[in-house]
Amino acid sequence: MESKFYISAISYYLPEPIETNMELAEQFPGRVDDKLIENIGIKSRHIAPVGMRTSDMGVLAGEQLFKETGFPKEDIDALIYTSLTHEFLTPATSCIVQHQLGLKTSIASFDMNHGCSGYVYGLAMAKGLMATLGMNNVLFITSTIPTRYVHPKNLAIRVLFGDGAAASLIQRTSAGSDANIGEFVLGTDGKGYEKIIIRDSWDRHPLSDTSVLEREDQFGNIYTDSSIDMDGPGTFFFILKNVPRIIEETVKKNDLSLDDIDLFILHQANYYALEQVRNKLKVAPERFFYFMETTGNTIQSTIPIALKEAMNAGRIKKGSKVLIAGFGTGISWGGTVLTF
Repeated sequence: MESKFYISAISYYLPEPIETNMELAEQFPGRVDDKLIENIGIKSRHIAPVGMRTSDMGVLAGEQLFKETGFPKEDIDALIYTSLTHEFLTPATSCIVQHQLGLKTSIASFDMNHGCSGYVYGLAMAKGLMATLGMNNVLFITSTIPTRYVHPKNLAIRVLFGDGAAASLIQRTSAGSDANIGEFVLGTDGKGYEKIIIRDSWDRHPLSDTSVLEREDQFGNIYTDSSIDMDGPGTFFFILKNVPRIIEETVKKNDLSLDDIDLFILHQANYYALEQVRNKLKVAPERFFYFMETTGNTIQSTIPIALKEAMNAGRIKKGSKVLIAGFGTGISWGGTVLTF
């Protein structure tokens, strides 16, 4: 009988303090109104304090998972750590997380440098490792502090992103279980790499005196070459044009139809964009799950955080089929169907 693999548990960590849209309204008079809040679907976000690292958040999410599940750390076979930011050029941050979590030294650990599609890519990697190397339990941690790379005068970016981390336990299924991580649709279109970018920091554009020079876009947002720069309209049109196709390809790859999916949980980019996707697919509102109002866009962690909250709300039950899809920096994307 062919082995299956599934997500058995998810935990997450959100740092303090919390920044509200009321605070942003005070800093950007006349620019934060009800329409903006309604469109993006975000009212507040968590900000990691000075001195906290992405690995710290990842460790806290991992410790929360072990606490909530009682799962023995010594049974973890591999650690996958996905982030936009890493503590050193070398070594891999996963090595630091392995040590801080107190995982055994015989595990495999590695970093993945992926953005908003990172959760789907990480699940694909976990499933592949387990299938080919005979592993039973993989710990998959996502953690990024995007707010550190947002210029304080860039409202368009600042209103979107929040900090957070999530830990997922991927396991081999027991005999007779229907729980499963399905087939994957993955893709990359590198010609759009500049749509979401931090230009200066590494080999192509090392940090220099010009990295902090401020520029202003047509909407009055300030950015530099060392802060996040995003082509908002370009990113929106990419989502609208491509994400419905990605979803349709994913259900087809899994020998399903849209009607077979109980719940859709997409990368929580912003409410308006995802509603356009839902309308284009003609899917009922109750079959799309959103959880970004109090967290914002936490990059790789939006999907696992939303999955956890959907479980807590009773929206995911035994036998539920949940389609997840991530898309963003790269430009890259991925989708799969999870059976619980």
